[in-house]
Amino acid sequence: MIEPGTFTWPTTPIPTERLVLRASEARDRTAFVELFASPEVGTYIGGARTRDELERAMPEVPGRRPSCFVVELDGTMIGMITLDPRGAERRGHVRPEAGETELGYLFLPEAWGHGYAFEACAAALNWFTRARPGEPVVLSTQSTNHRAMRLAARLGFTEVERFEEYGAEQWFGVRAPATPAG
Repeated sequence: MIEPGTFTWPTTPIPTERLVLRASEARDRTAFVELFASPEVGTYIGGARTRDELERAMPEVPGRRPSCFVVELDGTMIGMITLDPRGAERRGHVRPEAGETELGYLFLPEAWGHGYAFEACAAALNWFTRARPGEPVVLSTQSTNHRAMRLAARLGFTEVERFEEYGAEQWFGVRAPATPAG
């Protein structure tokens, strides 16, 4: 099982052509609330949460942990990317011992359709490949989320299986360690 602390998480931001992947800061709190309160974002993750609930529960610096990147465009957060261990209790694994690293991402609706998710995820995956050579990365999404399915294919993920989870059919894929993501 790969834990975030078993390798060095980037201490400096990761620039791409248009974006910056960095650690969360207090100035990102409003964008985190927007992200998790968005009905569009909530469609495939179990629904949006209320702003009041989020305002009460959201820490001053949300997402401040190894394995979470804020995606910034022109100085403003537009999304987030995570590279977390996939829980052994969940369905979908490519190793008998589980614990594979799972790519997750959420972007504000106004950032959709501009290629930002591909650009940011490719940068995060390329960084991970250098930090953890030989480690596979997995991804799971609802099979009805066509945008996520197209992005998974562009990033080099291939289908391993489909299964029911969270009341919907899930697509589960793996990205082989040597697959380029850019």
